[in-house]
Amino acid sequence: MRNATAAAWVVYSCPTKASPDGMRGVCEHDEWDALDRAKPGFYTLIRAGIEHEGEAERLARGDSGAARPRNAKAAMATWPGEVAATPAGPAGPVAG
Repeated sequence: MRNATAAAWVVYSCPTKASPDGMRGVCEHDEWDALDRAKPGFYTLIRAGIEHEGEAERLARGDSGAARPRNAKAAMATWPGEVAATPAGPAGPVAG
């Protein structure tokens, strides 16, 4: 279990071939310092000093975890068992 001390969280991006924006990650500030020392300029810092891990995770996730909009259901023209009314008028010529 972690200490009760507040840790600052960091959101960063890492370049990938599949995505031009890169993949986002979350870590504590100390870990970010180690990443940046290991490969300076490779990772891009998006935001630092986040107090809560959940907030950092939501920022890193972006809209990928958001609910997708649902398609509007087609309105029923008639209720089941009812017959659609046909206009009463002269019938046209029937091909035969």
